[in-house]
Amino acid sequence: MTTVDEVLRYLDGLDYPATRDEIVQEAEREGAPNEVLKALRGMPPVDYRNKDEVVRSAKTDIAQETPAEKAAKARDKKHQRVAEYLRDTT
Repeated sequence: MTTVDEVLRYLDGLDYPATRDEIVQEAEREGAPNEVLKALRGMPPVDYRNKDEVVRSAKTDIAQETPAEKAAKARDKKHQRVAEYLRDTT
């Protein structure tokens, strides 16, 4: 599976709003590998207003937390007793 950074690398020249098909065509023009195209084709066929919406919809890997981020969350009382995947990262 591809990452968010790999997806965004091929969408720099895209003007928004854009449809899923326009996003896939832009990635193809930029020479995106099959993994990136597969992630973009898996998005719902709607209009996307910006890169954030594309990132939320594209089928990408979730970035791993660094040990420092995990330690900071462990010290933060509001994150205790909440499953790691449900924790707010901000």
